[in-house]
Amino acid sequence: MNTTESPAESPADHVADLIAAEDVLLFVNAAITATGQREFRSGAADQQLSLDFLHTYVRVNYRRVYAASLALDINHHNAALIVRRLLETAGEASPEERRTEGRLIAARLALLPPPRVYRLFGELRRAGVNNRRTRAIMRDWLAARPDLGHDAVKYRAGLKTAARHIHLPCPEGAAPLAEVGAFLFRPGRLPRYEHGLLDAWRRAHYEQGAVAELPFTVAEGFAAKHGMKREVFLKRAAPRMTRLERLRTQEQRTAADRRPNAPAAPVDLTVMPLTRLALYVLSLGFEQRAERRAELTGALRAAARRAAGAHAGSWGRVHAVLDDSFSSSGSGQKRRRPLAVALACHHLLEALAAPGAYRGLWTSGAGDALLVRPWGPTPLGMRVLDALEPGPGGAAPDRLVIVSDGWDNAPAGLAGEVLRVWRRRLDPERRTAVVHVNPVYDAEGFDVRRLAAGVATAGIRDAEDLPALVEIARFAEGRTGPAELYAYLDRRVARFTGEAEAEAEGEAEGVVVR
Repeated sequence: MNTTESPAESPADHVADLIAAEDVLLFVNAAITATGQREFRSGAADQQLSLDFLHTYVRVNYRRVYAASLALDINHHNAALIVRRLLETAGEASPEERRTEGRLIAARLALLPPPRVYRLFGELRRAGVNNRRTRAIMRDWLAARPDLGHDAVKYRAGLKTAARHIHLPCPEGAAPLAEVGAFLFRPGRLPRYEHGLLDAWRRAHYEQGAVAELPFTVAEGFAAKHGMKREVFLKRAAPRMTRLERLRTQEQRTAADRRPNAPAAPVDLTVMPLTRLALYVLSLGFEQRAERRAELTGALRAAARRAAGAHAGSWGRVHAVLDDSFSSSGSGQKRRRPLAVALACHHLLEALAAPGAYRGLWTSGAGDALLVRPWGPTPLGMRVLDALEPGPGGAAPDRLVIVSDGWDNAPAGLAGEVLRVWRRRLDPERRTAVVHVNPVYDAEGFDVRRLAAGVATAGIRDAEDLPALVEIARFAEGRTGPAELYAYLDRRVARFTGEAEAEAEGEAEGVVVR
């Protein structure tokens, strides 16, 4: 931290620091979980209104913290919102803040999916944000794209909007950028294109054979135009599909060959991200899950081991309470998302725990994690009691992890009372670390719902972020001060922007987020 603390901090300053730290944690939880979409207990309008207030409040009062949030494991929706609002309000930042924000924005845009970045560029154009820094950021991002010809075909409207907004030069000639410019702004002027995808798009208007050469989402429209059978089209397009597109169309690609015990179309599930894989597993019927038990369980465990990384087996004895109540069904926009996070965390915690030292308890009492479904009330208190029971050898767990939306209702409030008594009377030395991770944003409370005041709580979007979120959650427990939180954010910003090595050599100053 590049701050100079006074020898004797006044009580008012200390209180202000505590409030600021609470505000930071509040915003981080929202930025991880909230997407502005409908949740089980709140509508999309409520979510958007609540999120808009938080973004405005933190940007105005803690701009450095607001920008530093880009270095954390926040979701894409909030990352794009932060980038847009930082660029819209560039006049409110000092030169030093603008330099830091520029590095953070460039690093975050490199991680965002291209469709979301192009959507963000369109929003900036409609908002009239066209300052020099914005144009430079957009030009640098476009220059770093591996193939603008591919983007011109797959994201034509987005690339065209961005090119117009920053006045991207597309000179005449045979250079790739010139062809992209002709494709976007002068269609039909060139008889053919040197770039393979651009020419495939031209030929696909009258030649069925060229359809399979295009990206899947573009090829679908041409296939419908030519009246191609869906099964034939999917078979031809399979080599050019992304991993997720293969997963989404797997059932359709095997429909034409539905023989008894016929193998499914080849999709390597072991390389899928853990939470995405859990969502896919829950989208299958019970019979399919049971028939493919070995394949699905093996894929989930492989993804969990990959997500655990260096932390695998280092958490000691771990007990988990996992919420599969009816509210874990999510909403029409986020179907089964809370349950998928719980299922993914179940397998990740198994990988993080010492061998044979993991115990997972579902609120419904289910004993088969692969066949869980959203059902029944949320008796968190009863399951927490069971989880705190000593394991083999009479030893209490080293960690208790609760994955739930926090709506403890059978009976209401029992989980918080159990945890309060446990912490105060039975485990005052805190031998058992208790962490509650919540995948659902509570729009009314501007935060994720908490079980008890003394329990560390963090929002969670993807189970893969669990080890990092446990580190953030300890700041909410009240045992560490604001200075430690700000130092943690400084380290994350330095690592995210690649400045850690330069800072160690004294070539760059650290980023102060207070």
